[in-house]
Amino acid sequence: MGKAMKKSDVAGRWNSVMQSNYGAPAIQLERGKGITVWDIDGKRYLDMLGGIATNLLGHNHPKVAAAISAQAKRLGHTSNFYANEESLNLAERLQAKFDPTARIFFCNSGTEANEAALKLSRLTGRKRVVAALGAFHGRTMGALSITGQREKRESFKPLVPKIDFAEYNNMKSVKRRISKRTAMLIVEPIQGEKGVIPAKKGFLKFLRDITTESETLLAIDAVQTGMGRTGRWFGFEEEGITPDIITLAKGLGGGLPMGAMIAIGKTASLYRPGSHGSTFGGNPIVAACANTTIEIIENESLLKRNLQAGELLKSELSKINGVREVRGSGLLLGIVLTNPISKELMKRLLELRILVNSPSDDVIRIAPAYVVSDSQIEEFITTFRKAISI
Repeated sequence: MGKAMKKSDVAGRWNSVMQSNYGAPAIQLERGKGITVWDIDGKRYLDMLGGIATNLLGHNHPKVAAAISAQAKRLGHTSNFYANEESLNLAERLQAKFDPTARIFFCNSGTEANEAALKLSRLTGRKRVVAALGAFHGRTMGALSITGQREKRESFKPLVPKIDFAEYNNMKSVKRRISKRTAMLIVEPIQGEKGVIPAKKGFLKFLRDITTESETLLAIDAVQTGMGRTGRWFGFEEEGITPDIITLAKGLGGGLPMGAMIAIGKTASLYRPGSHGSTFGGNPIVAACANTTIEIIENESLLKRNLQAGELLKSELSKINGVREVRGSGLLLGIVLTNPISKELMKRLLELRILVNSPSDDVIRIAPAYVVSDSQIEEFITTFRKAISI
């Protein structure tokens, strides 16, 4: 019992104890270093998915591991009845990146952060919410209600009422659905789960203008695009806007589970004592990991590196036969194929020891750690070219 099995036994062991919502994984990973991981059979893989845009500094970063260990030896869990230094430090770091009026609520995932935003919007006195077709905001009932993917929603109806969906990147579609009765509009700067589809230039600025006019809260779901993933801290800064709400997770915890809902301006005062909570939100061990990760990103100028690495990947991958385009920003990229073969291509890449995923039939998504080297990028491009030519 509990003993790691050979690859051929992974699916059987998984199915004997786990529910089937994920399906059985093909391999079982054992250890990692940087963006390299090894399975239980000792096979080496290049991790170009980064835990789905989560492991910002890769696996087993010595400074991150040391910070986690040191905090675990000092103070592990406090609940939300008491303050702890690491979560206060992290909140101050995040506030400094936005506005002095920003107030932080810590939780444990992007789903929880978006649930907190949806719940907060009810305190405006309005009930209607507008989200985008193709959006993904989570799988709990509230977050699923604002997820614009019918196949994920259908089995769980009835969901939260008074949610309307506008076409992503379509200003006219949004304008038809926003009114003085709308509490919140929520949108992603890049729709990662729909195939890495970026907002068109000017779209987020338009959303800020129309929500300001109708006194509607603008919430930016930066779960995938936040914490430097796009080469900027939060994925929407290029448009020069300030949202009312920002939701974060994935990379925020530096590889450990953490989420945050950040409210700015008047929105920051809507929650009152007892309105909302999270037992594990702001856990000091996770916050220590997050603080150390942010320090390393800043000290080593990794945002600039993300932009450079992203441009290199875009340039070289776009030259490969069978690739129509490469879209996204920084190190959140979607490789759009000329044919709908992404599921098969993902399997081929796994056989060639490359980890990626396929959010849609014609897109391969990559989101490697910020420490990916040029030689590792070259290894990935060479292997990708081989896989797509088979």
